[in-house]
Amino acid sequence: MPTEKPDVLRFVDSDPDELARLLRHFGLHLNHCCGGDIPGSYWGDEEAGLRGNRLYLRDDTPLHSILHETCHYICMDPTRRAALDTNAGSDNAEENAVCYLQVLLADEINELGRRRIFADMDTWGYSFRLGSSRSWFENDAEDARAWLISRNLIDSGQCYLPRLRQT
Repeated sequence: MPTEKPDVLRFVDSDPDELARLLRHFGLHLNHCCGGDIPGSYWGDEEAGLRGNRLYLRDDTPLHSILHETCHYICMDPTRRAALDTNAGSDNAEENAVCYLQVLLADEINELGRRRIFADMDTWGYSFRLGSSRSWFENDAEDARAWLISRNLIDSGQCYLPRLRQT
């Protein structure tokens, strides 16, 4: 019996040029796979993959997954980035920062935006202490914000800065 995929926005629902432009701000290159396994995908299935500065995806790859892996690339230190193949290798603090940054980047994708990424993250099964991604982001993410600010990836106004972590 086939299982239905959760109703989330996917790469096929987006403007690929817009997404590629956003990724280029961070030195990432978008690689579209026509089918089969996605290279560098940690979770498999339709989840985005990372190898070096290449982000791999298929038409059915969720936009939240694309942004999540992009944010792993942004948040990892240069040593891990240089050796990157599939596993971002983050700790809990960095994972929280990745989730926070992906919400900020969602506003850069016309089809996505903050409200929709919250819904898609909840639908996909991201879990937060307060029960939803929006509640976490608005009421329980001070540590993620502080982590990003201390690494010069967002400013005090919570705007992302188009750069990679340097240390």
